[in-house]
Amino acid sequence: MLRKPDVEEVKAYGQELGFDFTDLEAELVQKSMEKSLDGLDRFYEAKLEEERLPMGQFLRDPGYRPSEEEDPYNAYIRKCRVEGTKEGLLAGKTVALKDHIAVAGIPLTLGSHFMDGYTPDFDATIVTRMLNQGATITGKLNMIDFSSGSGLTGTGDYGRVKNPHNPEHVSGGSSSGSAAAVAAGDVDIAIGGDQGGSVQAPSHYCGILGLKPTFGLIPHTGVFGSDPGIDFLGPMAKTAEDVAVMLECIAGPDGYDPRQRDIPELPAYSRIVDQGIKGLKIGILTEGFGFDGMDPEVESAVLAAVDVLSQAGAVVSKVSVPAHIDAHIPASILLMEGCRYLMETNFGGAFAETYYPTSLIRMIGSSKQSHGYQLPLNMKSNLTTAEYLHRRYYGTLYAKAQNVRKGIRNAYDRAFADVDLLVCPTKPTRAPRFHAPKDTREALEQAIPNAGAAHFRNTSCFNYTGHPAISIPCRVDGLPIGMQLIGSHYSEHLLLQAAYAYQESV
Repeated sequence: MLRKPDVEEVKAYGQELGFDFTDLEAELVQKSMEKSLDGLDRFYEAKLEEERLPMGQFLRDPGYRPSEEEDPYNAYIRKCRVEGTKEGLLAGKTVALKDHIAVAGIPLTLGSHFMDGYTPDFDATIVTRMLNQGATITGKLNMIDFSSGSGLTGTGDYGRVKNPHNPEHVSGGSSSGSAAAVAAGDVDIAIGGDQGGSVQAPSHYCGILGLKPTFGLIPHTGVFGSDPGIDFLGPMAKTAEDVAVMLECIAGPDGYDPRQRDIPELPAYSRIVDQGIKGLKIGILTEGFGFDGMDPEVESAVLAAVDVLSQAGAVVSKVSVPAHIDAHIPASILLMEGCRYLMETNFGGAFAETYYPTSLIRMIGSSKQSHGYQLPLNMKSNLTTAEYLHRRYYGTLYAKAQNVRKGIRNAYDRAFADVDLLVCPTKPTRAPRFHAPKDTREALEQAIPNAGAAHFRNTSCFNYTGHPAISIPCRVDGLPIGMQLIGSHYSEHLLLQAAYAYQESV
C-alpha cells in the first residue's frame, strides 16, 4: 500500500524543489496527492504480468569468488558456469562478461560492494543470444566500480586487476578484468563495456583485440553503464576471428533498446573477416599523433604497423580532422551529467518504450537511501560536479554537448569520404607501473582520475560520434602497444578485415 504524506512532508518536498509552499498551498497539494495516490495504489497492488526479457532455460551454476591462486591477476569477481546450446557459432567457446551485464541467477555487482546482495532475475539480450549460439559463460569479470574510473589504474572495490604481461603494471579500465582474462588465456572471448575508451584502453595495455562497434549495433538491454548516448558493449579476444564471430552472434536490433535505429542488414562477419585489404584506403589521423603526452615509441610502433598494412595491400595517406583535438571535451560533459541522470532514475532510464528492470530499480533506489556512502568516490565526485553544473547552468552544457555532436560527427565523416579507415595510437603510452598508495589520502586521490586529456583524446571522441573503432596489438615485447583503426558507421567488416590482415602478416 502506498503511504500518503502529511502536510509537513509536502512542505519539505516543496522546499527541496524550490517551491516554498504557503500553508494553504501545502494543504491543497497534500489533498490532491492523496487522491492521486489512491488511484496509483490500485495499480501498485494489482497482480499484473510484467513483460520479461526473453530468457533460455539453461543450467546455471551461480559460482563463487575465486582464490588468488586460481585467479592470480584478479580478473574475476565471480567464477560461474552457464552452458548454452550444444550447437551454434559459439559452440565450444568460453565467454566471460564484465560485471555490468545481467545474467539471471548470477549476482551482479557493477564492481561495487554497494550492490551486495543483488541477483538479477533476467538475462541481458546479448547473454540470451550467445547462449543460443552455444557459448559457455564461465565468469563475471572485475571492473572499476560503476565503470566510473579513469580507464587507467583498473582498481575498484574488488581490487586491482594486474596486467598479465607484467603484474607490476596497470591493466587499464574500466573493462580491466575483461582484457586480463583474455590476455592470460583464461577465456576465449570477453565482453567489455565502453563509455570513453573502456574497451580500447585495457585492450591496448594488455595486448589483445578490442572492438567498440557503431553506436547501437549491439543492444544494451540488460546492461548498466553510463549515459545512453555514449555507452557501448564490445567483444575482446586474441584473434580477429573470435571478435568477428562474437559480433555476428550478438549484433542487431532486439526490439527493446531505443538506441537501435535504422540498422542496416548486417553481414556474416565471421565469413568475410579473411577477405583481404587490397586497395583499402587508410588515413593516418595527424591530430591523433604528436600531441603532448604521446610517447614517441608508441607512435613509431603504430606507424610500423601501418607499414605492415600497406605491404598487405592497403593504400596509406595522411588525413587531418582538426575537430579531433577537442572532441573528447563534450564527451566528458555527457559522461558526468549522464551519471546524474542514471542515478536519478535508479539506472532504469526514462522516456522510452523499452525494458525497465524493476528489481534493479528497486534495489538501487533503496540502497541510495540506506548506504549511499558506499558509492565509489569518483562517482560521487562526478555526481557532485554534475549537480553543480545542473543547478548553476540549468543543464545547458549537457544540451550544448548533445547539439554540437552532429557537427563533430560530420567532421570525421568528411574524412571518410576520402579514406575507408583512420588510424592512430589507441592510447599515448604503454601501461604505466602501478604505484600502491602509501596512505588513505593517496588512495583517495588515486580513486579520482587525473589521467589528463591525452589519455582520452583518441578514444572518447568516438564514443561521442558513434564511429566504430578497434584496438589491435602491434607490439607485445615487454608491454603491449595498441594501434586503433576507426571506420565510418557500420564498417565493422573493414575493421575486422584489417585486423585479420595484420594478424596474419605478423
